[in-house]
Amino acid sequence: MWEGTAERGRGQRRPMLLPFLLPLFCPALSEQIRYKIPEEMPTGSVVGNLAKDLGFSVQELPTRKLRISSEKPYFSVSSESGELLVSSRLDREQICGKKLVCALEFEAVAENPLNFYHLSVELEDINDHTPKFAHTSFELQISESSKPGTRFILGSAHDADIGTNSLQNYQLSPNDHFSLVNKEKSDGSKYPEMILKTALDREKQKFYHLTLTALDFGHPPLNSTAQIQVLVTDANDNPPVFSQDIYRVSLPENVYPGTTVLRVVATDQDEGVNSEITFSFSEAGQVTQFNLDSNTGEITTLHTLDFEEVKEYSLVLEAKDGGGMIAQCTVEIEVLDENDNVPEVLFQSLPDLVMEDAEPGTYIALLKARDKDSGRNGEVICKLEGGAPFKILTSSGNTYKLVTDGVLDREQNPEYNITIRATDKGDPPLSSISSVTLRIGDVNDNAPVFTKDSYLVHIAENNPPGASVAQVSASDPDLGANGQVSYYIIASDLEPESLWSYVTINAQSGVVFAQRAFDHEQLRSFQLTLQARDQGSPALSANVSMRVLVGDRNDNAPRVLYPTLEPDGSALFDMVPRAAEPGYLVTKVVAVDADSGHNAWLSYHVLQASDPGLFSLGLRTGEVRTARALGDRDSARQRLLVAVRDGGQPPLSATATLHLIFADSLQEVLPDLSDDPLPPDPQSELQFYLVVALALISVLFLLAVILAIALRLRHSSSRKAWGCFQSEVVVPPNYSEGTLPYSYNLCAAEFNSLTCNDQLKSGQDLLFADSAGALFPLCNSNESTSHQHPLLTIVCNSCSKGSDALFWPRKASDTHSAQACRQNTYTHLINLSGDRTIPQKNR
Repeated sequence: MWEGTAERGRGQRRPMLLPFLLPLFCPALSEQIRYKIPEEMPTGSVVGNLAKDLGFSVQELPTRKLRISSEKPYFSVSSESGELLVSSRLDREQICGKKLVCALEFEAVAENPLNFYHLSVELEDINDHTPKFAHTSFELQISESSKPGTRFILGSAHDADIGTNSLQNYQLSPNDHFSLVNKEKSDGSKYPEMILKTALDREKQKFYHLTLTALDFGHPPLNSTAQIQVLVTDANDNPPVFSQDIYRVSLPENVYPGTTVLRVVATDQDEGVNSEITFSFSEAGQVTQFNLDSNTGEITTLHTLDFEEVKEYSLVLEAKDGGGMIAQCTVEIEVLDENDNVPEVLFQSLPDLVMEDAEPGTYIALLKARDKDSGRNGEVICKLEGGAPFKILTSSGNTYKLVTDGVLDREQNPEYNITIRATDKGDPPLSSISSVTLRIGDVNDNAPVFTKDSYLVHIAENNPPGASVAQVSASDPDLGANGQVSYYIIASDLEPESLWSYVTINAQSGVVFAQRAFDHEQLRSFQLTLQARDQGSPALSANVSMRVLVGDRNDNAPRVLYPTLEPDGSALFDMVPRAAEPGYLVTKVVAVDADSGHNAWLSYHVLQASDPGLFSLGLRTGEVRTARALGDRDSARQRLLVAVRDGGQPPLSATATLHLIFADSLQEVLPDLSDDPLPPDPQSELQFYLVVALALISVLFLLAVILAIALRLRHSSSRKAWGCFQSEVVVPPNYSEGTLPYSYNLCAAEFNSLTCNDQLKSGQDLLFADSAGALFPLCNSNESTSHQHPLLTIVCNSCSKGSDALFWPRKASDTHSAQACRQNTYTHLINLSGDRTIPQKNR
């Protein structure tokens, strides 16, 4: 424990414990630190180095935030040096009155961690008050018949100081008739009594002028004076006499106004007017709480007494008879304390916020219980009411500490209503309730929480770049930056270098965006690890997985794996035994689709077939099987055009051409294959025929112009001469229809142009039949005979079997060749009559 003295303008402290005993009392240092300074120190004076006395270094001061907590701001702490400074006027007499010991008790508060330290600063009295009389002059009447030794109480002076600085002595100016005696009351105050030394003679001297001096023993001593005017009156032999020189009485403070305190009694042995006594207060102007009946001497209360304000009253009463003689007595009234004050609780150093991570036992606030009553009536017990996680600990006297008694959680209880009941020990006890709201500060103790444990997202392929894939959301119950959540992608099963080219996430909204168009065939799914992170310090985070499934669209057509084309563009063939039974597996069309699900569900369909009833095709398997046995009339070469469709909407398809050859061995097939030229490209031949057609049209147009000119020049020309043009039709050996991928071998025949003359009857047309049996007109009698058809259907008699005829053009798979046709001696042209044959010249 430390105790110090201070001079004005500078505080000093001196240790009262020996250094080797100091460690034994270290706990007391945290209990209370005492300083002693004189009153009236100037503002800013140093009381002591509080930080050093508490064991704080100067470097700790900014973080500990040492400060003073008190009801009145008498002191403060320097934030730079930690010294305790005077911050307002210290008037001991105003603060403590006549108390012998004037000590100001308050608390110092330090933070990080929060703690309280009890301080006591004792104010020493200085001689700063001069003794003062209530009246600077007063008059005293004394009868000339007064006997030596008669005492007269004079008016007393008042000094606000205490001890030696207070009023200590009275002095009377030198004279021959009076002397002075100093008297002391029960409360320690002094008053003067003047004693008559020699008899007075009014006829010699009627007035006496005396000076009464009141002085203290301070350094330097102070004094004041009052003038006494003594008037010598004519003989009044007997002065009044009180029954007691001092009356003492005790009175409860809660008595009602008008209550009788006591009655003083005075007698006078004179008779008549000289024996009539009247009572009065010698200092009537200073008595405000009591009333005195001047005839009966009864003292009553004027107002309610308050023990807490004045504990004792000392009254000087005078009894004056009709002759002017005066007697005095003292009435001392002790006020008794009653339990009439309710205790109250004052919250000091109450923080604005208490952080929710405060450990149990953390100091929160300092409480002071105050009761103006004395004794047991002023002893207070405080209790915490309610179920808040706090408790109060007794510190010293009526001082308590409010500390935490459990775990605080702002998210569950953002504030607590602290209710404290203060009860005194009076009879009956009085109590009061004080409440304060304590707000809980937020710390970053809650990590963000996603609304889902995991996310499964579906997105169709071929999405536009920048499209929203999904949105994640996480909540954080903390406040401010502690509850502000941002979103990030922290991991993926994609390549780290290419991750950001696939997806990104908006840090504020949590929306995941696609950076490119996804392709189901290349990337069917990928995994993302998303993180929600708050802005606290340190930041807390939570992770969640997101699986993105790329949905399939029907954007890929089926791809035929078999049959395939040779590198030179020729088609492969499949050989079928001639004796194949129905259901024989000839081949299988194999196709794949890069899509999935229904989009990859393939079905197989026959678009074209040389003989539709010869083969069957599995709808789902693509297997080509014989539907029946090969007949004599069936061609040994067959062609199937197969379409492969998927199940998408809309469906996509691909085609495959199957070349099937009925043969029992490969040797049967090779001769025909060696004679057959390579099939031309249908597209290139189509372009060729288009060019030829345009050329023919141009030639025909020029011929028409030339003929028109010739007709104009030759009027002798006849219609018969220009009926039909003679020409030779030469069909190229390799002919291919532009729209179908088939090759044909044609027999070339040279013949003379037919003349459309009268041998053909009206209405008869020369027709040509195609391979399907359709007839085309070669020449019509109603039309101009100046042209002929370039293609003829030729019937080979030697190849005809029964009613069947071999028609030209024929497919390359036909076993008949052009060489067989060249052996014929003539051909037949069939017209509408069906029987007429026109022989031609054999080449």
